Amino acid sequence: MTLTVALGLLLGLGAVLIVSPFAWPTSGVAREPSVGRVGMLRQRLAQAGLHSVSVTALATVSLVGGLAVAALTFAIVPVGVIALIAGLAALALPVAIVQWRAHARRRAASVLWPDIVDHLVSAVRSGLALPDGVALLAHTGPAPTREAFAEFERDYRATGNFGIAVDALKMRLADPVADRILETLRMSREVGGSELTTVLRNLASYLRQEAAIRSEIEARKSWVMNAARLGVAAPWIILLLLATRPEAAAAYNTAGGVLLIVGGLLVTAIAYRLMLALGRIPEEHRWFV
Repeated sequence: MTLTVALGLLLGLGAVLIVSPFAWPTSGVAREPSVGRVGMLRQRLAQAGLHSVSVTALATVSLVGGLAVAALTFAIVPVGVIALIAGLAALALPVAIVQWRAHARRRAASVLWPDIVDHLVSAVRSGLALPDGVALLAHTGPAPTREAFAEFERDYRATGNFGIAVDALKMRLADPVADRILETLRMSREVGGSELTTVLRNLASYLRQEAAIRSEIEARKSWVMNAARLGVAAPWIILLLLATRPEAAAAYNTAGGVLLIVGGLLVTAIAYRLMLALGRIPEEHRWFV
């Protein structure tokens, strides 16, 4: 009896802890600006370099791809629940690709920002004005970022307003490190001061150290993540192979078969999300949006 009461209390405490962040949100803590799911997806498209792709176009491609894959899977494997799961996976695939591409570009850009800061320091020390120093990166900066800085140069030449051109550049780069650099330049231009080169040098040193540490951590965890992904995918590959047999397809089309597949899907989803949560490296948020 005592053990039953203790387990009940423990279960209740766990439920309260799960609900507490939503029922009693913490106040007075700095948070990333809320941009909503659509705004976040737009940011991910920008970070992936897909500025010309709209959220509507991405949703359309996802829907058409999901329906096509579901129909094709059902034609090959005549099991309704498997076709539905395949369609849902294909529905989420374009968003997953955008997320992966955005993460890959941010990881590649992490080694470029210190060089960009060094270019800015050289431009400031040579006596160039801040707008001209930033515009110079369209010709002397790393190749992957030159197009964005060329757009900044055109915007600044057209408007003559450094703030507006910087805001447009932040939207194109869509990177928290770029936000910090550009906001530092904006503050220096608006407020003034003689410590800009020192601040930029310290920032470049910090960015190099952070990139080196993050690269080492990602290298150590990559083989664990790949092995875990293989462990998640292997049962479903075997299931697809078994379902191509008529007798197996007939068994999976029963209520028990559907329950088995749905239960396996829930376990797989929970395990995969837990794997991602345990292996996730915290990413810097964009605070200057």
